[in-house]
Amino acid sequence: MITTLPGLYLVSVGVVKPAIWIFGWSEHVVCSIGMLRFVNLLFSVGNFYLLYLLFRKVQPRNKAASSIQRVLSTLTLAVFPTLYFFNFLYYTEAGSMFFTLFAYLMCLYGNHKTSAFLGFCGFMFRQTNIIWAVFCAGNVIAQKLTEAWKTELQKKEDRLPPIKGPFVTFRKILQFLLAYSMSFKNLSVLFRLTWPYILLGFLFCAFVVVNGGIVIGDRSSHEACLHFPQLFYFFSFTLFFSFPHLLSPGKIKTFLSLVWKRRILFFVVTLVSVFLVWKFTYAHKYLLADNRHYTFYVWKRVFQRYEIVKYLLVPAYIFAGWSIADSLKSKSVFWNLMFFICLFIVIVPQKLLEFRYFILPYVIYRLNIPLPPTSRLVCELSCYAIVNFITFYLFLNKTFQWPNSQDIQRFMW
Repeated sequence: MITTLPGLYLVSVGVVKPAIWIFGWSEHVVCSIGMLRFVNLLFSVGNFYLLYLLFRKVQPRNKAASSIQRVLSTLTLAVFPTLYFFNFLYYTEAGSMFFTLFAYLMCLYGNHKTSAFLGFCGFMFRQTNIIWAVFCAGNVIAQKLTEAWKTELQKKEDRLPPIKGPFVTFRKILQFLLAYSMSFKNLSVLFRLTWPYILLGFLFCAFVVVNGGIVIGDRSSHEACLHFPQLFYFFSFTLFFSFPHLLSPGKIKTFLSLVWKRRILFFVVTLVSVFLVWKFTYAHKYLLADNRHYTFYVWKRVFQRYEIVKYLLVPAYIFAGWSIADSLKSKSVFWNLMFFICLFIVIVPQKLLEFRYFILPYVIYRLNIPLPPTSRLVCELSCYAIVNFITFYLFLNKTFQWPNSQDIQRFMW
């Protein structure tokens, strides 16, 4: 039934074996539930430090208040509810996050061989982490493309040309990408920078061929499909947990004004979204059967009870997607392209609606938006603390039993 590679178990052996040698503890002690969960607490400490280093690297330092904002942002993401909860259980989330963030940090510092190796370690915790290794390579490519794009624009004018519309800009970018990719010199430069990630990609392909697929263990319960509404669920998830930054009267007013200005475009987007919800909404058997998870109750009491709800939520999905894209406008168009492609590949093939799948893309998104004002960060941190308190209270105190089992069941993410 276990479908992930043994990265967490290998690290656990690397922790408990030295404890046997150094302290003379018995295997019964070092292999206890508490000690195994302690491995994830070690990862959570490492994640806190990595988040701080990433905020220092990603965010500009030209503001007097940016130091306290970085610290608050680090603390906020460290207690991000869906990640924080699993730091105390023997799940792969903490280790998966650690190696992926470490790989991203090394990529930003230009140490790509180390980044690719750490990406492999992340892959050993969860197979889909290979996509975030690809994202690291994409980050390098996006940087080079941005530099070339700026040079191309400066050849035509001394300053950036005014934006004439999304379609015109999109066409120019496509033309630029086509011309850039036709240059052997450009491709050779990109290859020299990204060859460690390319090698990792070949190793992954070899694994897929030998294994007969990306999933190990119970493949029947983890079949890939085109579950497009997963994107909408991620947008909603992100809007909920980043509402101090994404949701405000001014944002809503700007969005409504843009909808009116480009009503034909948004009408088409709405029609396409409704079609995707209609034809590609799936309910995994785990989602319908496992009443320990919050997603079970959301699905049963909202989506399953009222069929029309999934269509009525489409405008909210579109607003959430626009708000997320708008918050990333400080990043280059090529960085956004790489991020959203990786996001699509990671979550859309998943049939199961599971909040844990959203943790890594959410954290990477949150790292790259401009540092919010301190007041919003305090609001965000306070909300996370409340959600964590409620989650742990339910987990510890609201236990129940299944009719066919004597085991104690608990509510959890």
